[in-house]
Amino acid sequence: MLLTPVLPFPFISVPGNFPHLKSPSFFLIRSSLSPSMDTNPQPKKVAVCGGGVIGVCTAYFLSKNGASVTLIEQSSVACAASGKAGGFLALDWCDGGPVASLARASFNLHRSLAQELNGSESYGYRPLTTLSVSVTESSSSSSSSSNRAGPIPSWVDGPAKSPRTIGSTDSTAQVHPEMFTKTLLSKAMEDYGVELVIGKAERVEMADGKTRGVVLEDGREIGAEAVVLALGPWSKRFSVLGSLFRVYGIKAHSIVLEPKEANRITPHALFLTYYPAQGGKPMDPEVYPRPTGEVYICGMSAQAEVPDDPEQITPVPESINALKRVAATVSSHLVEGEAAVKAEQACILPCSEDDVPIIGEVPGIKGCYVATGHSCWGILNGPATGAAMAELVLDGHASIVDLSRFDPGRFASALKK
Repeated sequence: MLLTPVLPFPFISVPGNFPHLKSPSFFLIRSSLSPSMDTNPQPKKVAVCGGGVIGVCTAYFLSKNGASVTLIEQSSVACAASGKAGGFLALDWCDGGPVASLARASFNLHRSLAQELNGSESYGYRPLTTLSVSVTESSSSSSSSSNRAGPIPSWVDGPAKSPRTIGSTDSTAQVHPEMFTKTLLSKAMEDYGVELVIGKAERVEMADGKTRGVVLEDGREIGAEAVVLALGPWSKRFSVLGSLFRVYGIKAHSIVLEPKEANRITPHALFLTYYPAQGGKPMDPEVYPRPTGEVYICGMSAQAEVPDDPEQITPVPESINALKRVAATVSSHLVEGEAAVKAEQACILPCSEDDVPIIGEVPGIKGCYVATGHSCWGILNGPATGAAMAELVLDGHASIVDLSRFDPGRFASALKK
């Protein structure tokens, strides 16, 4: 056996509850069998472009099922929405819509992956009780406290009303999305031979209508029999995709707080109807306590231009300030001085023209696949998307989920009309 070093992906700081994520092994173990000894067929070479949750899940399931996978990422793994999302998971919230089967399959895959990868310790997987709560911001410096009616947890001591349980520990859960993505990639690299390449994918190399690999901006060529483009809102960078469909971006803001009394914060996710003191349209922020002791609060979303570099995405100060007011109104434990601000951030969520994910082979280009447009459900639907893509690439069809509704060919059909 040969030990071959591969390019490590940069880790950002992680909470102390997960110290093992700071020092992963960055080695691939590759077989040194001579051709005469190896009677098995050569593994299919696949290049996956995009180091977010969709690309990493695809690389994981491809490699676990025998493919030789190169993952190509422009900046750093989980540097965009996959590192800044909330990580909320729901079994049945997409029921009645086109994503229902994908969401259900993926929720169950999250559960099995957590068992396989020790997700509760590795990336904060845990079931949650989820509440819908109405909150009215006071114009005075002191807010009236909650009347503690119904299932409102004790740490929510602001003016919360009309509580309603909308998810149980059987139907809602959470992960820390950045840790989930990086844990999955570490497993894929260490156990299944995935190689990570940092570089900007410029184009898909084709010959006679078939995919031959990916050319990077610096001229490097990654040979592959199949290419999966999992680039989120950056999908339009590739002409083979931009000429077929439009993926636009929704800019979502979030803050991460660390309360002094983190042990007082129970695992209850909150979906708020929030009425600002100055009046106007109510907001719909979300609050996710994490097992790390942090509390993640998100909201303030709007369509936005997609910068060329994900590192260039910066939050709007007014949106961050609004989320801080939400935090302070909801709980005295989240007021400035009682909670440290760990992050003020924004990310761009990829949305398709018809609000349905785009998953499948690109029409007219054999061996070129796309997986994008997951909107706010990317973390939830990452595992089933990756598993289905692996089946499609290796077997020619997906069995875990019927991908016909997500086929990119639907846009080609619309163009012909």
